[in-house]
Amino acid sequence: MVIYKKQIRKIFYIFLATHLILWTLIPSLTNSNLPLDTIEALAWGGNLDWGFNKHPPMSALFVEIVYNIFGSNDWAYYLLSQIFIIFSFFIIFQLSKEILGNENLALVSVLLLEGIYFYNFTTPEFNVNVCQIPFWVLTVYYSWKIFNQKIPKFKDCVIVGMFAAGGFLSKYLFIYLLISIDLFFIYLIFFKKDRKFHFNYIFTLEVFLVLLIPHIIWLFNNDFITVTYGLSRSSADVSTILDHLFYPLVFVFKQVGILIPFFVMFYFLIKKFKLNYSLKDKNLLFLISINILPIVLILLTSMLMGSKIRTMWMTPFYLFFGTLLVYIFEKYINKNFKSFIISFLILFLLSPITYAYVSIIKTDKRTDYPGKQIAEKVQKKWNSEFEDPINVVLGNEWNAGNLSYHLKTRPVWDGEVDENKLDGYKVYICIDNICVGNR
Repeated sequence: MVIYKKQIRKIFYIFLATHLILWTLIPSLTNSNLPLDTIEALAWGGNLDWGFNKHPPMSALFVEIVYNIFGSNDWAYYLLSQIFIIFSFFIIFQLSKEILGNENLALVSVLLLEGIYFYNFTTPEFNVNVCQIPFWVLTVYYSWKIFNQKIPKFKDCVIVGMFAAGGFLSKYLFIYLLISIDLFFIYLIFFKKDRKFHFNYIFTLEVFLVLLIPHIIWLFNNDFITVTYGLSRSSADVSTILDHLFYPLVFVFKQVGILIPFFVMFYFLIKKFKLNYSLKDKNLLFLISINILPIVLILLTSMLMGSKIRTMWMTPFYLFFGTLLVYIFEKYINKNFKSFIISFLILFLLSPITYAYVSIIKTDKRTDYPGKQIAEKVQKKWNSEFEDPINVVLGNEWNAGNLSYHLKTRPVWDGEVDENKLDGYKVYICIDNICVGNR
């Protein structure tokens, strides 16, 4: 079953629209509260800075923009996530079309991604992992443009620097993609002698570093708190000798498990598993550099540091996996897509159904937290004692962040409960582990 050229765009846009609607609507209807990471980003967004205790500022910036437009409407933040996802799918389609030279195969490359739960099941939670996805694909796309230019265009080099900075300001793990792309170009210029070094390459680095200056200053002023947090999350600061072997093995097994649905879909796509590649193929080397090399580098980091690699950290690493495998096995892809389409539709529909089922049946999730109800009780108690509006809240990001989000006055999150801070407020009340006040 060949999909004709005129139908491809229509099918692709229907797919994008359906994905967006399903993954916006279902969590909006089945979740009582926004997920943890989204609430945290909202807590930070109410008091924007060049960094926060856990992450760089980009995710907080986007949710704050959404809050200023839509307020405390949960569906808007689910929509934000899906806009990030389908926009990234669109860019992946464009790049795949250019590399593969075939719109049928470009479409398949994107559809395959529905077999990876990072791009459906986990997407309702807007967080730093989702935030970096469009920056990841845009950095790759414009790097590809530069790759196809003997003399790199100044504009494209600047754009790569901008998107690279945006990705890094979303999450530091973005550095693995940047190192991989840099190694690829170093190979082309200095070892392959495929092209000459051009001064425009320097502009990419300059733009990248200039855009990072405010965040770097913030890091120095805040004792590199985000770096410390990242090390603690990976357990790199307390690793043992055995961890240098144990954590990488756990990582490999987890990633294989995550990719099983993806490979099942791919199995129905090809006639036989026979590799067709040449390491002299520069297009293939580019695809390897953006797909395989970042994974190898993070695995080596785990081995050398004895650090954990948390599953969700890998969210952007597989965005071009479909493109890579389709490129390698192109000659053996079955022209009759019927079996593949059936497997795709099953996974495409099963994921949101499973999400809805879990969301409804399981009642002890973060998304079952009665944030709105608690905010109403706090507001009622406050109104009974004070006339001043609540403009500040203290507590952890989850509890205090929920109050900040749900209270109509949108009080600024001012960190953990601190007696010195409370002494500086005009009035305040504390309930359990949360304090609200006016300063």
